Amino acid sequence: MVEARVQIQNLETALRLYRLDNGFYPSTEQGLEALVRKPESGRIPAKWRDGGYLEKNKVPGDPWGSPFIYASPGQSGDYDIISWGADGARGGEGFDADIKSWELD
Repeated sequence: MVEARVQIQNLETALRLYRLDNGFYPSTEQGLEALVRKPESGRIPAKWRDGGYLEKNKVPGDPWGSPFIYASPGQSGDYDIISWGADGARGGEGFDADIKSWELD
């Protein structure tokens, strides 16, 4: 679970850089892929960084091999990032617990 938290924090850092450059976050439709490939539809970022915003030019999956869920605007702020945990399903406890960006310290 610690690794998922770190990955979410790294995604948040990349999203903040994207917003600093462009004045807005990628839309839900553009998704986290907007951090590695300049969006070609929706609101197009005018100052997108060559090389993108993530190392290795790849959006990481969560530690259990599932993609992170991204929404912007989010229900809990400008955006939400969620991992459904080890079981890949909403809810759960322990390793199966959801990890949500707005609940991180």
